[in-house]
Amino acid sequence: MDSSPNDFLNKVIGKPVVIRLSSGVDYRGTLSCLDGYMNLALEQTEEYVNGKKTNEYGDAFIRGNNVLYVSALNEQ
Repeated sequence: MDSSPNDFLNKVIGKPVVIRLSSGVDYRGTLSCLDGYMNLALEQTEEYVNGKKTNEYGDAFIRGNNVLYVSALNEQ
């Protein structure tokens, strides 16, 4: 498998993702775009703290330096 993290991120644009921040807070939403600094824009965003939904946002912008990881979310 010769894919890079950049390849993964480009594949999940427009799809549901989970973004974990270094603070431990998770954001779930649809990844709408990203830039070279890994700043991320999400749509239909939900915020989770300790596994519990605490907020809902329409659009959210997350600075790349706060991101611990990005994971694809399998919607069923």
